[in-house]
Order: sequence, then C-alpha cells, then structure tokens
Amino acid sequence: MDSSFFAMGGYAGYVWPAYLLAVVVMVALVVVSLRAARAREAELERLQQMRPSRARRRAGQGNPAETSAPEKQAS
Repeated sequence: MDSSFFAMGGYAGYVWPAYLLAVVVMVALVVVSLRAARAREAELERLQQMRPSRARRRAGQGNPAETSAPEKQAS
C-alpha cells in the first residue's frame, strides 16, 4: 500500500483515532451484549427450574380446555 493512504491526506491524526475508537466501542458492545444474553439465559433457566413441570401441573388441574369451554347445544 501507498503511504499516502495511511496519511489520509494529512488528516491521519484525526481519522485513525476515530477508527480505533469506533472499533473499541463496537467490541465493547459485543462483549456487553454477550454477557447480558448469557445472564438472561441463566436467569431463564433458573426460573424454569423453579416452576412445576407441565406434567405435574396438568395432573393437578385436569385439562383446562375441557373445563373452560362452554358446551354447545345441538339445535
């Protein structure tokens, strides 16, 4: 590559730090997002373990579709 590319027409002192700052911010956003996603997944897993399983809920309540639907009358 040509050294004029890196000189950026005399504005290299402004352009390269701006690129560096943009890269640092984007990397930080990726890191923060991944950490937050992992924390939310762990919280979801913990909450799912706290609630009863579907099989136990169904056994204790019966079938809600049968009890909540009104019976249709034949005409």
